[in-house]
Amino acid sequence: MTNNHRLQEILANSPIAEVLPAIAQINLPDWWLAGGAIRNTVWHSIFGEECKLFIKDFDIAFFDATGDRNQELAAKARLTEQFPQHLFDVKNQASFGNWRSGLRVFTSTEDGIMNWLHTTAAVGVKVNKKGEWQFFTPYGLEDLFNGVIRPTPINVCNPDADNKAKELFMKCSCLRSDSNSH
Repeated sequence: MTNNHRLQEILANSPIAEVLPAIAQINLPDWWLAGGAIRNTVWHSIFGEECKLFIKDFDIAFFDATGDRNQELAAKARLTEQFPQHLFDVKNQASFGNWRSGLRVFTSTEDGIMNWLHTTAAVGVKVNKKGEWQFFTPYGLEDLFNGVIRPTPINVCNPDADNKAKELFMKCSCLRSDSNSH
């Protein structure tokens, strides 16, 4: 079984499988579901009850150079109406660097996701109109499946990455740190 198949198998048995088709219906350009929802679902599946990480929200990244915040808010409102039990964070990667201090402007959704804090958050999934699963895994899936917290290259010396890692360790003691990141 390939890593993508393993990932799909885990996510298909979670709320992510319900939410993905609804995100696809919104038709956001170049969208991916990425981040903590995927990471936490996988780690909870692998490490079981010892891992107290659950889906806090669904991070949906998309790219529209001509879009504005209303596009994000409309997508969030539509998903929240359909799934009131979940929280959604919808961000246009084209404008993300403009309002988040210290970040550069991204050139695509994938460019944005590649610069998220950890390799295990830089994993994207989506379904196409036929319901086929697609994956964006710029750093592979080994860290995710092995419970390794490793900053993405741009975040190696970022205190935010260190602080987030500490938070993850507190909730899931099965995780390991990448000893080469500092």
